[in-house]
Amino acid sequence: MESSIVVVLYLSLFLAMNTVLPTLAKVYTVGESIGWAIGADYSTWASDKTFHVGDKLVFNYGAGHTVDEVKENDYKSCTTGNSLTSDSSGATTIILKTAGTHYFICAAPAHCMGGMQLAVTVKAAKKAASPTPAPAPAPSKAKDSSSDTKGTPKASTTPATAPTRSTTSTPTKSGSSKGDSSMAPSLFSPTFALVLIVSWISYYVMLPMV
Repeated sequence: MESSIVVVLYLSLFLAMNTVLPTLAKVYTVGESIGWAIGADYSTWASDKTFHVGDKLVFNYGAGHTVDEVKENDYKSCTTGNSLTSDSSGATTIILKTAGTHYFICAAPAHCMGGMQLAVTVKAAKKAASPTPAPAPAPSKAKDSSSDTKGTPKASTTPATAPTRSTTSTPTKSGSSKGDSSMAPSLFSPTFALVLIVSWISYYVMLPMV
C-alpha cells in the first residue's frame, strides 16, 4: 500500500512539471552572420528550420532598417504603414507566441523589395520529454505466508492417557516476514526524488542564460 502511494505521488509530480514548466524554446538569429540586411535570401534561411510557439527570432541590423510584423497581403505587396508591430532598435527579439505563419518586412523605402522580408510557419509548442517512472515493486509474498501462519494453531502434544483438560494453542506469529517486507529496497527513495527535482530546477534556471 505504501509503495502504491509513493508511485502516485511521483506520477503527480511529473505531470505537474510538464504542465507548469516552460517548453524547450530555441533562439534563431535571422540571417545568421549576415543579419537583417538587403540582398539576403531569408526564404532559403528559414526553409530548413522548424519553428515552435515559444521560440525567439533575433534580428540584428544597422541604422536605417526596421523590423515590422505585417499581415500576409502587406507582406506579399511590400506595403508599409499597416504594421502589427514595429522596431528600429538595431537588435529586435520577436517571441513567437502563436501558431501559424508570421510575416516580417523592413519598412524603409524599397528595402522589402530588396529582399528584407521573412515568413516563418510556427507549430504548436513542443513539450519537454517527461521521465519514465520506474515500475512499482512486486507485492511481497512474505505477508501472505505470515497471514497463513497466524491462522494455523499448533497441534496439541497432550498424551491420550492424560486427564482430559482444555488446552488452548497460541497462534504462531511470523515476525521475520514482517521485518523482511519493511526492509525490502524501495525504487522510489527520497534521495532519487530530490535528484530529479534539483535536475529539473537547475535546467530551467540555466535556460534563460543561454
